Amino acid sequence: MVQIQPPEIPTFPPGDLWSDEPPLETYRHLEELIILLTSLNRFWSDRQDFFAAANITVYYSSQQRKNKDLRGPDFFVVLNTERRERKSWVVWEEDGKYPNVVIEILSDSTSSVDKGEKKLLYQDVWRTTDYFWFHPYTLEFKGFTLMGRKYVEIEPNEKSWLWSDELQLYLGIFNERLRFFTPEGELVPTPEEAEARALSVVELERQRANAESQRADAESQRADAESQKNAILRQKLLELGINPDEIGQI
Repeated sequence: MVQIQPPEIPTFPPGDLWSDEPPLETYRHLEELIILLTSLNRFWSDRQDFFAAANITVYYSSQQRKNKDLRGPDFFVVLNTERRERKSWVVWEEDGKYPNVVIEILSDSTSSVDKGEKKLLYQDVWRTTDYFWFHPYTLEFKGFTLMGRKYVEIEPNEKSWLWSDELQLYLGIFNERLRFFTPEGELVPTPEEAEARALSVVELERQRANAESQRADAESQRADAESQKNAILRQKLLELGINPDEIGQI
């Protein structure tokens, strides 16, 4: 009797994997990732259906190629998932979800990989809808979106911003940093910028209140001076035997 062997069940490594990313090359690279991460997390503070991360590993295959050139994305966003802390993004532990948006911060040592191997990986394997790259020193900035099975370059608007249909936000350069902008063209602020803006509004309101108080004080002083002048005039008329109340009567 021929014995039928059961099919092999693929085995995956443990899902609770630590990220294994190299340190960032410069402070400007770090600052850029902090800006992207904190501004988006604040802007979507009322949402619980996404995961945004910077400089952590994406594990997508049990046979994943251990190539130092193919590390995780610098910044990525996964939509329609639970918003919670993770050590890394493990695709087989996340219902097979891959990043919807990837942003690579270019450097002289990674630029060719980001524009070549990684772009093909995101296009052909991950099927990441929107892919952007930005160089924080040269300010080179491009974006791509999947059309069918291939990336096509995103056309900039009149402000040279690129639209991400996945995020429903623009990406554009502001003060030499890559930033998010709303569909209405408003800058998506970092928590620090939002706080400073709030303090500015409070300060403007304080200044307005002070100006209004000073105006009221000046008006009160003018009224007091007018009243005092009328009292002196009335007294003078009485001294002359003139009844001030009869002045102007026929």
